[in-house]
Amino acid sequence: MKLNIMKIHYKTKKILTAYIFLLPGLLLFLIFSIYPILKVFQLSFLNWSINPAIKSTFIGFGNYLRAFQDPIVGTSLVNTVLYTIITVPGQMILGLLLALLVNQIPVGKPVFRTLFYLPVVTSWVIVSLLFKYIFQSPTGLLNNLLVNVLHVIKEPIPWLMNAPTAMIPIWALGIWKGIGWSMVIFLAALATIPKELYEAAAIDGANSWNQLRYMTLPLIRPTLVFTSVVLVIGGFNVFISVFLITGGGPLQRTEVLLSYMYHQAFTFLDFGYGSALSFILATIIIVASFLQIRFFRKPVEIA
Repeated sequence: MKLNIMKIHYKTKKILTAYIFLLPGLLLFLIFSIYPILKVFQLSFLNWSINPAIKSTFIGFGNYLRAFQDPIVGTSLVNTVLYTIITVPGQMILGLLLALLVNQIPVGKPVFRTLFYLPVVTSWVIVSLLFKYIFQSPTGLLNNLLVNVLHVIKEPIPWLMNAPTAMIPIWALGIWKGIGWSMVIFLAALATIPKELYEAAAIDGANSWNQLRYMTLPLIRPTLVFTSVVLVIGGFNVFISVFLITGGGPLQRTEVLLSYMYHQAFTFLDFGYGSALSFILATIIIVASFLQIRFFRKPVEIA
């Protein structure tokens, strides 16, 4: 009996010690993460006034109903989804191809990993302004190359002045900047596959394509799911490139959900509506991530 009491006392002491060490981080998390989220959720139900002298009024789901009736929200959602649909497969496919190529290199893998990863660590602000210069009209680098060097076209293309073409530099930047991250993740997954499996498959007559299709891809399926979930979350959170390259124009035709939310909150000071848009976006991301994990994650089976 006494021994059991001592064990319980020792276990309780260990638990209390662990919680004491966790408490500072937990308090910071509650203050700087949980509290702001709850505050924004509260603001989404208010017609919030930035002037303390004017009382903010409770309007219930008014901001959410307004969002469903706002045509710009529909345009922003379409642009966000289209950005995700284009950039996520682009990053994954090109990243996997680079990973497969780098994985075959006998010498100098760290050098190539570093070179291809450099775009990931560069500043979004710097590369966004660089891509804006490249696609500028009529004096941008790309137009100068197409018109004066290659003579492919006669007149400069107004890339950033028309909505259909204004999204092209944003898509290109999203793919270019994320390839290196995908490559590193896939390289780590490829390193876990035993070489003996490939040797046995080669003896059985499997060519490179069959090895990729029936061995490599199934064995790295969890990594593919993880990468797609993370990239989809990043795709729905696109903001800096849109804000700096097009600013949501022309005529708000290139707005995405985050840029439109930013303009509502910090340009028009409509923080209640901006808060509602943020929670709509969060809900979309959670649902999209759940569906990806639910439908694409399957147990790996090796025959």
